[in-house]
Amino acid sequence: MRRTTPRLRATAVAAGCAALLAGAMAPSATAATAAPVSPTTATAPYDCGVLGGTRITLHAAQNGTTGIITLGSDLTVAVPVPAHSMSAVLRLEKNGGPGTTTFTGGSNPAIPAGAGIESGPLVGTVAPGDSLDSYLGSGALRFVLFGTVTVSCAATAKQAPGPFVFD
Repeated sequence: MRRTTPRLRATAVAAGCAALLAGAMAPSATAATAAPVSPTTATAPYDCGVLGGTRITLHAAQNGTTGIITLGSDLTVAVPVPAHSMSAVLRLEKNGGPGTTTFTGGSNPAIPAGAGIESGPLVGTVAPGDSLDSYLGSGALRFVLFGTVTVSCAATAKQAPGPFVFD
């Protein structure tokens, strides 16, 4: 049995770890990639009843037939909201209406008291050519905090710079 020196052993272990890390970080030929959405960011005004008006910023992405929306607002929370304690439902008007596409999700970052609400990813099903814009009917956006507090918001205008168009 051949003895190795500690230095040689450390070099061999480091080389093996580097090779594994390089293989783990190399892009896979089967890895899903995000398809283009245009625009990727839009804003729209919403009325949240007694909580007042807010401007919602929507960020869109796509992975196959899954549309992904994350959102942020200047609608602030009075108490800290722990991560993953809020769900959201967003309805967007599909191809000029009357149909809608619904995006749902139950994830949020930790939100300190006085900060704006953030949520996402919200996911929904999209098809090539879908054009999704603010839905001006009731039930356009709903947040549920702590499983019991519901905040409903209605879009008051279409998105700017325009609808999300999915490939």
